[in-house]
Amino acid sequence: MSAGQRLRLVLVLGSLIAIGPLTIDMYLPALPDIAVDLHTSSAAVQLTLTGTLAGLAFGQLLIGPLSDAVGRRAPLLAGIALHVVASVLCVLAPSITVVGVLRLLQGLGVAAASVVAMAVVRDLFSGTAFARLFSRLMLVMGVAPILAPTLGSGLLRWSDWRGVFVALAVFGVLLTAVASFGLRETLPVAARRRGGVAETARVYASLLRDRTFVGLVLVTGLAMAALFAYVAGSSFVFQEQYGLDEQEFGLAFGAGAVGLIAATQLNVRLLRRHPPQRILVTALVTGTVAGLTLLTIAATGFGGLPAVLATLWVVLAAAGLAMPNAPALALSRHGEAAGTAAALLGAVQFGVGALAAPLVGMLGTGIVAMAVVVAGGMVAALAVLFLVVRPARLGEVTQPAVAVAVH
Repeated sequence: MSAGQRLRLVLVLGSLIAIGPLTIDMYLPALPDIAVDLHTSSAAVQLTLTGTLAGLAFGQLLIGPLSDAVGRRAPLLAGIALHVVASVLCVLAPSITVVGVLRLLQGLGVAAASVVAMAVVRDLFSGTAFARLFSRLMLVMGVAPILAPTLGSGLLRWSDWRGVFVALAVFGVLLTAVASFGLRETLPVAARRRGGVAETARVYASLLRDRTFVGLVLVTGLAMAALFAYVAGSSFVFQEQYGLDEQEFGLAFGAGAVGLIAATQLNVRLLRRHPPQRILVTALVTGTVAGLTLLTIAATGFGGLPAVLATLWVVLAAAGLAMPNAPALALSRHGEAAGTAAALLGAVQFGVGALAAPLVGMLGTGIVAMAVVVAGGMVAALAVLFLVVRPARLGEVTQPAVAVAVH
């Protein structure tokens, strides 16, 4: 694959993956406004985020095996269409209950883009090469969480929160064109899995019997829980507790995303000298220390907002190093069922995230509640890495054969 083809593949797949962060993050600045407009509580509004993450988790369990059976393109295009329809209906939603149901459907649609993009990467790459390309993808998709709250804040200047969902619908339509014309089928007919529900259950059972795979999936999910605790709590913490306006919140949220993206690109360089398992261990140790420091700052008030932002930046940077490497190590073990393995990985990621978001809401809307879940996610991820995965037993990952998937 030439450098130009690789760049084109990154842009196409990055666009697909970006719809997830945009759907999750773009309406964050509007959460307080939604609570007021629909006469509901902040906890109820945070549950709409949980609905999106739950849809992402459940949808991937369905779409992953489907993409292994019928190919990558058809489930992808159907999922994006569902996302567009749900986004349009959100504009018309009369209550927080309806918004919650529609956000669940949005998540189901986004799941197709997430799992298919991951499966396409695994169709073409494995091991260290997978981690490198995934790091590049995180650069492209990382622009989304930086821009999403800022875009949402900009829309709120001339529209109410419903305008955010108009923008998401438009993006879904554009993404349909990108997927239709920019991505070829990467799973040959001869490589597709048959057997229906029974075969799907057998493959999932096989994956779940692989202790190392399950451990790496849990590590990824717990690291994502720390990230989603920040996503769920940040708008209330920064705007209500620290008094930032919508635009200032967008900048603060974007600064954290810059830390995550910078770490993913540093990961590409680190992989030239170090194996992914060593980077993963270092990242989680660093993230755990930073998470516990954040909890201490939150409990004592030491350093104020600057200390909170600086410590969060380190946590997010640690997540940016962990997230490309844990999936690369996990999926390298099961290239024969890339879609199903990617689906299980994604389902755990967003399923644990779906639990983290309401947990923050139940504990409160302040910095302590958010810090407890952020630190807890990092501590748990590190514990699973050493007690279940046991990094010394991972060995070296394999190098890939490479195909071409772009026009």
